[in-house]
Amino acid sequence: MTWLLVAIIVVSNTAGDVFNTAGMKRHGQVEHFNPRAITHLVLHLARNGFIIAGIASLTVSFGALIMLLSIAPVSFAIPATAASFLLETVLAKIALKERVTCKRWIGATLVAIGVALLAL
Repeated sequence: MTWLLVAIIVVSNTAGDVFNTAGMKRHGQVEHFNPRAITHLVLHLARNGFIIAGIASLTVSFGALIMLLSIAPVSFAIPATAASFLLETVLAKIALKERVTCKRWIGATLVAIGVALLAL
């Protein structure tokens, strides 16, 4: 059950981050932070399918994390879910067409190695 929850967290957290990034890239840069502009932003984003999917995915991730924390120590749970860093890097390159430097690949790979060590 523990590793199933970790997998759910990794997949849903990754999906949420990718959806939210895609949604915000379509929306454009947020430049104003006054109450009127924030209200307009929230109303606009509430109609953005990518943002809605991202929030739903992150809600699933949070629920699974709460469940994981009820059965596993936080010193395991949080580092284990960091596997999403590697998956997010791959999807940033493939789905979002972002430029991913060698340093970022190395960093994400080191995180994945750390997660693998937790499994031992």
